[in-house]
Amino acid sequence: MTTSATGFLSVDKPAGPTSHDVVEDARRRLRTREIGHAGTLDPPATGLLVLAVGRATALLQFMEFDKSYRAVVRLGAETDTLDATGKVLATKPVTRSAEEAAAAILALKGKRLQRPPMVSAVKVGGVRLHELAREGKTVERPEREIEVSRVDVVRVALPDVEFDCDVSSGTYVRVLAEDLGRALGCGAHLFSLRRTRVGPFHVENAIPPSGIELSRLAPPSAGVAHLPARELSMEEAAAVGHGRAVAWTGRGLVRLVLGSRLLAIAEGSGTLAKPRRVFPEGL
Repeated sequence: MTTSATGFLSVDKPAGPTSHDVVEDARRRLRTREIGHAGTLDPPATGLLVLAVGRATALLQFMEFDKSYRAVVRLGAETDTLDATGKVLATKPVTRSAEEAAAAILALKGKRLQRPPMVSAVKVGGVRLHELAREGKTVERPEREIEVSRVDVVRVALPDVEFDCDVSSGTYVRVLAEDLGRALGCGAHLFSLRRTRVGPFHVENAIPPSGIELSRLAPPSAGVAHLPARELSMEEAAAVGHGRAVAWTGRGLVRLVLGSRLLAIAEGSGTLAKPRRVFPEGL
C-alpha cells in the first residue's frame, strides 16, 4: 500500500544516522518512496530535518531558507574534516582570553565568501566533493557569498566556545569554525552542531524519527507561505493550468492560488508571472 498524503514533517534527527537514513525510515513508516528533505545534516549533527512527503517534494526547489544552528567549536586543534570526526592535523595552545574569543565569535557576523569544504555534498564536475575526499583527492571549489545574519555567544569555556547563529542557505558552519580558529591564531574545529530552525520550521515542533506518522504532517502551504500570493480568477486558473503567464507587477517567486488551492509557483518579471511549476489538481 502507498500513501497519497502530502505535506511536511519536522524531524529531530539524533546523532549517528545520516539524513538519508531518516528519509528511508520515513519511507517505510509512511509507505511511500516520495520523500525528500530540505537540506541535509551530517551524521554527527543533530536537530531539525524537514521532510517533504508526496507532491510536496516539488516545492523543495523553492525552499532555500536561511537556517539557525547552535555550534560548539573546540579551539587549539585543526582536523582534516574541520569537525570532530576527522584526523587531527595540528595543535596549538589557546593563548587568547575568553573576552577575545567572544569578540572573534561576534565578528563572524556579516557577509563573506566561503569555499565549500571537501567533505560536503557539493558537486564539482558531476561528482560530490565528499566522494573525492574519500579517494584522497582535493579539487578547486568556487567560493560563494554567504551571510551570517545573527550570532550570539552562548558560552566560553576555553578551549570550547558555544554560539547560536542564523546563516544563509548553503553556509557551512564547520568553515565558520575554521575561520574562528584562524582569527584567534590557534586553529579550531567544529565539535558539535545542532540545527534549530529551517525557515519557518522550528526544532521545538519536531518529532523523533520514531514518531513519524501521517497525523504529524504540516500542509504543503507551510513550505511556501513566505512567498507572496496572487489570487486567480477561474479563467486565469485555466490559463495557468496550461502554463500561461498572468499579470503580476512583482518580481521573484509568487504563489498562484485559487482560494485555498496552490495551483503554481511562478516567476514574476515586473509585469507578468510565468509558471515555473504547475499543480493542475492543486496543493
